[in-house]
Amino acid sequence: QVQPVESGGGLVQTGGSLRLSCVASGRTFSNLAMGWFRQAPGKEREFVAAISWSGSSTYYSDSVKGRFTISRDNAKNTVYLQMNSVKPEDTAVYYCNVNLSPLRLASNQGAFGSWGQGTQVTVSS
Repeated sequence: QVQPVESGGGLVQTGGSLRLSCVASGRTFSNLAMGWFRQAPGKEREFVAAISWSGSSTYYSDSVKGRFTISRDNAKNTVYLQMNSVKPEDTAVYYCNVNLSPLRLASNQGAFGSWGQGTQVTVSS
């Protein structure tokens, strides 16, 4: 079983950058597609980005496309979310999770495993 743990959140100014990390323990990490989600105060959790098991395919929500980049290092069991040109509306708790479905990329929360604690990102205006 793979259990992801997020880190790297913090306070950043509008227009700045931040890199989130997600370390997932477990021997099967390199065989698993992953995804990042976020939940802003008072809102539903929403999809941010997804990456295939090899890292060769990625998919983004329209709200972050062109600003965020998802990547992975299978040797380190780690998935990253590079956040550039951040905006106040990017403020949220960010979660990474394992895609348990047979799909190479997934954005539906139902395709993912149980949720961890997440990491808080706050963008000041």
